[in-house]
Amino acid sequence: MTTLFVNRLTVIDNSILSPARGLVGESWQVDIELDGDLDYQGMVLDFGEVKRSIKRMIDQQFDHKLLVPADYPALQIAEYPEGLHLSFKLEDGLQIEHRSPRDAIRLIPCERIAADRLAQIIADYLSPLTPENVSAVRVRLWPEQRDGVFYHYSHGLKQHAGNCQRIAHGHRSRLEILRNGQRDNALEDAWAARWTDIYIGTRADVIGVSRRDGVEYYEFGYRSAQGNFGLTLARAACYLLDSESTVENIAQHIADQLKAAHPGDRFKVYAYEGVDKGAIGIA
Repeated sequence: MTTLFVNRLTVIDNSILSPARGLVGESWQVDIELDGDLDYQGMVLDFGEVKRSIKRMIDQQFDHKLLVPADYPALQIAEYPEGLHLSFKLEDGLQIEHRSPRDAIRLIPCERIAADRLAQIIADYLSPLTPENVSAVRVRLWPEQRDGVFYHYSHGLKQHAGNCQRIAHGHRSRLEILRNGQRDNALEDAWAARWTDIYIGTRADVIGVSRRDGVEYYEFGYRSAQGNFGLTLARAACYLLDSESTVENIAQHIADQLKAAHPGDRFKVYAYEGVDKGAIGIA
């Protein structure tokens, strides 16, 4: 038996429902190992096939989705003609509601979603779909490991032609701020703290404001190419932009806010969207 491995086969960007933290954007790099006998080519599986078909299966089933701990006791799921309606009560009593087509959600059989559990779920999904000579599949998920600050954010882009239109998908993202050409760690820390586990929403997508047990909630909603989407979150967990919450607009928003607070300085903001991609805002 031989083991084939591919490191960083793909990156899955998604949001999870966390009993402790609420709606959390995540970005995981995916490593994979395949045990098996050699085929007629002298291979366990051609690298091109791993990068093409296995990567595609992972991306289709787990990327840009809301991952939901299906066994969490304070989760309620209701079906409606276009999809699923989720009600999720956090440990602190706050509520999250999510409405979307089924393809925007992946139910994970657990009470709390963790990287090792999700990795096993992915491996179990892939195993029966691999060639007969492959006897075992192992998956490892791990976050980007670099110096500097990062923040977890979720968002939805209703104008997007692809899966970014899903109202609650997210990213674990780095942030770099240059002030007059030099990194400003204090400003980076301040923005990362402000956007800890944040939902960056578009002001025009707020369709209502409600109050429950003394807590104010934003109600987001829109229709996109994939269907109707809705999300209800505590106002304190949201940050509103006047534009679509693309990474380009996020980077420019931070730069403009910094310039307004420090008009005598020049700013260059590197806002990441997950791993190794993002946008630059200048003010």
